Amino acid sequence: MSQAHKDVIEPVDEKLPLRTLLAFGLQHVLVMAASPIASVFLMATALDFSPDLTINLLSATFIICGLGTLLQSIGWRGFGARLPFIMLPGGAPIVLFILIAQQTDVATATGAVILTALFYFLVLPVFRRFLRLFPSVVVGTMLLLVAINLVKISGFLIVGKTGSENYADPLNLMLAFTTIGFTVLFARVLKGMMNQLAILLGLLGGTLMAVLFGAFHFEHLSLFPLFSLPTLLPFGMPKFDLVASLPLMIFCIISMVEATGQTLAIGEVVDKKLDPQVDVARTIRGDAAVSLLGGLFGTSLIITSGENIGVVRATGIRSRYVTLMSGLLLILFALLAPLARVIHAVPEAVIGGTGMVVFAIVGTMGIDMLRRVNLRQHGNMYVVSVALTVGLFPILVPGVYSQFPSGLASLLGNGVAMGAITAALMNALFQYKSKQAAPAAEGEEAPRLQGH
Repeated sequence: MSQAHKDVIEPVDEKLPLRTLLAFGLQHVLVMAASPIASVFLMATALDFSPDLTINLLSATFIICGLGTLLQSIGWRGFGARLPFIMLPGGAPIVLFILIAQQTDVATATGAVILTALFYFLVLPVFRRFLRLFPSVVVGTMLLLVAINLVKISGFLIVGKTGSENYADPLNLMLAFTTIGFTVLFARVLKGMMNQLAILLGLLGGTLMAVLFGAFHFEHLSLFPLFSLPTLLPFGMPKFDLVASLPLMIFCIISMVEATGQTLAIGEVVDKKLDPQVDVARTIRGDAAVSLLGGLFGTSLIITSGENIGVVRATGIRSRYVTLMSGLLLILFALLAPLARVIHAVPEAVIGGTGMVVFAIVGTMGIDMLRRVNLRQHGNMYVVSVALTVGLFPILVPGVYSQFPSGLASLLGNGVAMGAITAALMNALFQYKSKQAAPAAEGEEAPRLQGH
């Protein structure tokens, strides 16, 4: 191998100019910032936290997300995928944290997070044996479900809670579609780096419209307190209860499935050949380590986010140093409280409009992966159709499993995880059937899906 060939730098490892890193890192942060803010305020409202404790937890969440993003971007001793990932609080873990706290107390919920983080490490060696069950047909189906689920969540950011006074307020709809319109306009008209920043510029355009129409939350803005530092064990010493921790431990398995699909998908986006046994395990170890740290500072599980995959695909900027910068910015926002409050002041409808575009791009990635699968082949057709059926059911019909025991309902109600698990099992079933019958014809998709 020539020295010149050795010196070729993969796009994911490219070190970009500082101003480029700042611009694109900020774009990731602004698109994703609604998640940590919403999770903290959901916890604060449900568990009646004081304003001071709420600000403390918001600071902790931003810092832990920032540190986790740094770990996934840089990688260290088998922890972190060395891929452009952003880490965020999971929606389901937040809900489970609240339920555990309401049924027991907050210290027990914190203990459940810590036990679940350790449970990741216990289960990972077993889980790695099943990674061969996630070929393109499974990951592509999962990305479609992820996109549909996230677009739905963004839709509720725009229209609000069903039955609320401002539900489907025309002003919010106007702000969302204006944000989308600005994004499309900038993507069509601008050139070069500014074109790649169309998502960020569209969000800023939507924010400007919110200011003009009096929808910007100026009441959230204040200069003091200027600094905010998280507190170790804000709820006191954790209490460890295995039974109370079971819902989060079950979610841990679901999270591993999602992390697998996200790692393989982002690897394809950045054009990096991955070894699932190595790279997926690094992602999951990163999730476990950061969740353990988060539990010590009062957060629920902090997990790798699939949402930023759409941003990477939309911009074409594949360097992991961009998300490294995002991690640093998240930490800066955590320490400088006024910056976090500025982000919190952006109307949810604007964030939702941006999110719908970004998350739909994730869906196009799923379609692109499935396009390369022979869906006319009998087995593949059933793998995708049944997985979509199982996955879309709880997404489109919320509460369909509400009469089931809470732990089982939590598992079955996660459409993304259930769709991915169904696709993996169906794929394995048809692989086994094809091996029993006859070898697949040369040139068909089946051998590739079986990992040959």
